[in-house]
Amino acid sequence: MRLYNSLSRTREEFNPLGDEVLMYVCGVTVYDRPHMGHALSSIVFDVLHRYLEYRGYSVRRVQNFTDVDDKIINRANQDGIASEEVAEKNIKAFFDVMDPLNVRRATVHPRATEDMPEIIGMISTLLDCGAAYEADGSVYFRVRSDADYGKLSHRTVDEMLEGTRFEVEAGKEHPADFALWKASKPGEPAWDSPWGEGRPGWHIECSAMALKHLDRQIDIHGGGLDLIFPHHENELAQTETALGVEPFVQFWMHNGMVRKAGDEEMSKSLGNVVNVEDALKQTSADAIRRWALQSHYRSPSVLNDSSLDEAESAMRALRVAANVDPVTGGAELDAGPFEASFIEAMDDDLNTPRALSALHDLAHGINRSHAAGEDVSKTRDLLIELTSVLGFTLEEPERPASADGISDAEIESLIEERASARAEKRWADADSVRDQLQEAGIAIADSPDGTTWTRL
Repeated sequence: MRLYNSLSRTREEFNPLGDEVLMYVCGVTVYDRPHMGHALSSIVFDVLHRYLEYRGYSVRRVQNFTDVDDKIINRANQDGIASEEVAEKNIKAFFDVMDPLNVRRATVHPRATEDMPEIIGMISTLLDCGAAYEADGSVYFRVRSDADYGKLSHRTVDEMLEGTRFEVEAGKEHPADFALWKASKPGEPAWDSPWGEGRPGWHIECSAMALKHLDRQIDIHGGGLDLIFPHHENELAQTETALGVEPFVQFWMHNGMVRKAGDEEMSKSLGNVVNVEDALKQTSADAIRRWALQSHYRSPSVLNDSSLDEAESAMRALRVAANVDPVTGGAELDAGPFEASFIEAMDDDLNTPRALSALHDLAHGINRSHAAGEDVSKTRDLLIELTSVLGFTLEEPERPASADGISDAEIESLIEERASARAEKRWADADSVRDQLQEAGIAIADSPDGTTWTRL
């Protein structure tokens, strides 16, 4: 199994450090409802977790919540409620959509506010070794203290200064130095520390939580491409400095961003964010997972008016094949090549587009063999197993009565029309009727006993 490492910018063979794969995934800052970018990242690393287990590994995955932050404080002030209430509401909103998406919960979901002793302890270590300094109740990391600073984003400090706007804060020795601890302001949440009341900076949270809930060195650190700099760059520097270990992370993995129509990146600032809750009202959870996986995880994922509809249509084919009634006896379809193609794709840096292609080839093989009266029990079971590795439930989505659009009598008539076309070997006409039914949300399955249909 080979994975792309953002640190080396190459695919490398994956060999875990110990008996258990240790994975840390940067979670959300809970100041608002989760959007489709959060869904994309959560699905990608859920699938990585599932596939590692499929390959026989034991996995411990940690995915945090940043529950104290400037954005949370601003939202609390805007809504006239406490910061804790904002965080709790949006953590619940996260699980309320990720659970239906079949994103399995991490082994641990730590929160910054619950791991404050570990955060303060790591900051103290950085001060003791001279890599950090105190200024007016705040504490900053000296980027110049780390000779390798910039190795993840592959930029020097001088290059960063040219292309990045750094916060201007009194007491900083260097513009690129970043806050480990922020002195409290009136009305803000605050915790006691050796430097006075305050709260942690963003980057130190993940370092402390990874150490507490995983180990000094971990196998995989994941997150969105937008986190490489400054978040992961700073996390890498402070952790390796504090712990005196290198590497802190074997594989840095980053998923691509969501793009809207016209190749525009989806973002709050552009006002084009699609919330997961709204997407689930329009399409099935499996279709959203399919959308997330039909592009390679390191590539942009395009979200437009048709992308979810196309994903829903593609899922119907897998549901139909997974729900055929197995025929006993007779010839049997060889599942080996399909499984080998799936594994080869997933072993190649989690190539889910190719893995999906292998699943559809398997589904087509099942349908053909089933129509010919061949035994497809083992291949059907394999299809169900492999789709579960990608997190699909294959459950039929609920459809409101007003969405049916076609009566039972019309369906039966079209099925009879298709049967006549097949009997007369008018294959193009038969395929046309099948397509018409599929577009209407009707799945059909052929067997020696006739054709059955299901509303999807």
